[in-house]
Amino acid sequence: AYGFRDWLVFDASVVRGLAYYTGVVFEGFDRRGELRAICGGGRYDKLLESFGASDPLPAVGFGFGDAVIVELLSDLKLLPDLTTPGIDVVVFPFGPEQRTAAIQAASLLRKEGMSVDMVMEAKKTKWVFRHAERVGAAKLVLIGDQEAENGTVKVKDLGTGEQEEVKVEGLVENIKG
Repeated sequence: AYGFRDWLVFDASVVRGLAYYTGVVFEGFDRRGELRAICGGGRYDKLLESFGASDPLPAVGFGFGDAVIVELLSDLKLLPDLTTPGIDVVVFPFGPEQRTAAIQAASLLRKEGMSVDMVMEAKKTKWVFRHAERVGAAKLVLIGDQEAENGTVKVKDLGTGEQEEVKVEGLVENIKG
């Protein structure tokens, strides 16, 4: 009735080797059954007491194996390319006073599907430029006192080195080119 039949198989022979399980145990596998368990877990009624809990607290838990997940995603051609972070734009407010304007700018860009890294820490401009280069960003949005007051941002094209001041309302169009 719930559609589990295609996804779950009951196997009463499953045994997990950890002594703290006190009831039902389970394991999850890929549908083809070609890999070792992707996840496993079960019921443990006394585990938390062994770590100092004063009252019994029955619980159920599970864990995933990251190596198996990576292997499965790779086999299914779903593993993302992680060689570059894929950041489109870095947004940098020069100080805490400009953070609200920076959040607004980053939100506008993210709503358009762009990957945005916002530097919230107090960093020197030189560090921000190196960071933008490291993460592969095409553009850097800079917001200082004047920009925040005027409702503008400075957009630096990291490929050409060109920089221009843009109204916040026109930021998305400017970034998209």
